[in-house]
Amino acid sequence: MAVILGINTHHAGSSAALVVDGIPVAAVAEERLNRVKYYAGFPKLSVLKVLEIGGISFREIDYVAVGRDANANLSRKVEYVVRNPSKLLNLVKIRSARTALGDLKQLLVEECGANPADLRFEQINVEHHLAHIASAYYVSPWEHAAGFSMDGSGDFVTCMLAECRGQEIEIKQRVYVPHSLGSLYSMVCQYIGYGKYGDEGKVMGLAPYGEAAYMDTFRDMVSTTGNAFELNPAYFMPFGSNQGVEMNEKGEMILLRHYSDKITELFGSPREPYTEIAKRDMDLAFCLQQTFEDIYMHMLNVLHRQVPAERIAMAGGAVLNSVANGKLFDETPFRETCIQPAAGDEGLSLGAALYVSQSVLHEPRRYVMQDAYLGPEYSPAATKSALDAAHVDYQQLPREQLLQATVAEIEQGNVVGWFQGRMEWGPRALGNRSILAHPGLENMKDVLNARIKRREWFRPFAPVVLAERQTEIFEYHHPSPFMLHVYKIKPEWRARLAAVRHVDDTGRLQTVSRDENPLYYDLVQAFGERTGIPVLINTSFNENEPIICTPEEAVDCYLRTRMDTLVIGDYLCRKPASDEAEQ
Repeated sequence: MAVILGINTHHAGSSAALVVDGIPVAAVAEERLNRVKYYAGFPKLSVLKVLEIGGISFREIDYVAVGRDANANLSRKVEYVVRNPSKLLNLVKIRSARTALGDLKQLLVEECGANPADLRFEQINVEHHLAHIASAYYVSPWEHAAGFSMDGSGDFVTCMLAECRGQEIEIKQRVYVPHSLGSLYSMVCQYIGYGKYGDEGKVMGLAPYGEAAYMDTFRDMVSTTGNAFELNPAYFMPFGSNQGVEMNEKGEMILLRHYSDKITELFGSPREPYTEIAKRDMDLAFCLQQTFEDIYMHMLNVLHRQVPAERIAMAGGAVLNSVANGKLFDETPFRETCIQPAAGDEGLSLGAALYVSQSVLHEPRRYVMQDAYLGPEYSPAATKSALDAAHVDYQQLPREQLLQATVAEIEQGNVVGWFQGRMEWGPRALGNRSILAHPGLENMKDVLNARIKRREWFRPFAPVVLAERQTEIFEYHHPSPFMLHVYKIKPEWRARLAAVRHVDDTGRLQTVSRDENPLYYDLVQAFGERTGIPVLINTSFNENEPIICTPEEAVDCYLRTRMDTLVIGDYLCRKPASDEAEQ
């Protein structure tokens, strides 16, 4: 039996994962514990938490897998420096910073309080995109599939195509820096006022409000080249000065300017954040998303020619583009996807650990990811203690009464915080750290934004639907258990799902089955039986912060916002009517 600790560190999405005897036991992003969104420092809290969940001591760790390999693609880095000698110093600095985690054992001693005598593990570094593909393929039920990874960049690569067979992943092709769809997306997001790390999802939601006004310019920004694609450097700040990203003293990721003066010459001054969104900005978002989809599908079709399979394992930050994922079944020959729920860089810790388990150690493949619940959970005593400490009134109810009472709250138009079981792995709330509401009420989107979420007016909320009812309501049958596909809502359901129907009649759905999450499934089913709508709004349990993790955070969010109801474990809490009226 091998005990493998996976780590993503000194990179956005700092995280840790634990794989024991080939099976993922726990995985946690550091931001959920230290409350710093997209934290990029060392994941000390996550390391300690996954070991605690697994009941593993530092002495028992056999391998530490790191989702980065500074020695990968050295020849391409040298070639780049030869062609761009002015970038040598910057690339040396970047390499030095990324190898500064250097003595991992010393970091574990300093950050986590480990005893040096207990650290007997072997460290294995796994190339960034290889770890991404491993994170998806090795949790799939398949013995053969195409493998795909795409993001901003990692280990000097922006896109990787592979063939996955048995326990091996054979790399077929890499696309190298500076040609990056992730950089293209970030550049336009920044120009139209969404310059925070991770804002790309917001712009994906804005895109349907625009038109194809600038497609000729976007075709000049990026073009296909046989089996790859290229960015036109005239539109971008030069790569190498800082790679466009830096980490501040809090461990937060800061995006520096990506767009060149050519962009401002063409389109005028960039939009200031939090100002009115002009038609220009909507049209730029539309053209960006369309261009992204065109190149994304091009690379998927290139992959299919190299690996003519119907199944594809996918990860990398670009794979969080759920709109593109919903269209790939019509625009490529792939018929099945397995997308790792933590498809962004936080998933590197799990991918690196699984790669060591499967490709290095050849442990038996014994695991298929049925759900994303790999985070911590809390005892009934801890839940009650959090409620009592905050002087919250509550009822403790048996399961069926709890379900019916919760359904009644949602049916009445109340906003419900739902906290159950183990926390989800990945950026989506999938029914254990969720806010739930009625999907058929016209004003519910505005209610959620005004009372709790305070999101941009154009961003849609997601529907969760019973898996067996999906094809009755949505126009595609492939399941989406991790909320990573967007499909059209069928015409006869659009009015009934007013609060989750986007302007283009789509929804980023989560499908749920009883096997994945019995309590959550039964809640949606009970709501369907009562209202005729087997769908709920599901949005993350937070207020402009990382998704809540602990009972104390759930109670705090409930109390400081205008949330009506909190269901935490088997406790149901309602705010007094007078309190709600005052808010």
